Amino acid sequence: MGKRRLKVIADRGYYSGPQIKACADAGIATILPKNLTSGARAHGRFDRADFIYIAQDDEYLCPAGQRAIYRFTREEHGMQLHRYWSSACRHCDIKSQCTPSDYRRITRWEHESVLEAAQNRLDRMPDAMTVRRRTVEHVFGTFKHWMGYTHFLTRRVTNVSTVNEPACSGVQPQARYSDIGILANHQGNEAGGWVRPLSRPTHVGKRLALR
Repeated sequence: MGKRRLKVIADRGYYSGPQIKACADAGIATILPKNLTSGARAHGRFDRADFIYIAQDDEYLCPAGQRAIYRFTREEHGMQLHRYWSSACRHCDIKSQCTPSDYRRITRWEHESVLEAAQNRLDRMPDAMTVRRRTVEHVFGTFKHWMGYTHFLTRRVTNVSTVNEPACSGVQPQARYSDIGILANHQGNEAGGWVRPLSRPTHVGKRLALR
């Protein structure tokens, strides 16, 4: 793009940790909110954000003032995940506000600091998500309007991509169809006739078709 340094603003839920790590390795500064992986707050309990990571000790400080220490590492989906918890959980006075289990276990990805850095950039740019919406949502809404949708009928990146990618691939053909239609009408008018213009593409199943 002709830029030495790039910044990318992304929405929550449409990225993976390794993707953000790849951006950091390529010198791209990402600005995005961390994913909310726990439903604890919805149930009136402390969520992950209430536990403060202390990097120098590789431990978490819990809301009760106890330390959740490192226990072990395991691999999931190619990612190395560290697990932490405190031995004081079982006898904690505010355990009911924290977890229904014996211990409150915290999972930390080995490159979690990359995601924390992205969140810190967002904290310093509170209007970043508004800028993203103003820049992207109108265009994205136009794509969906062309498809005849007001919203997607599926959830999660893989499922939404199945519907979105064919639609986006129709943007350039749509412009080309419009050019052809204008040219055909011009030629038809010169010949004293009228040629019906080509319609916009519409999404049918997983294919793009002309109405």
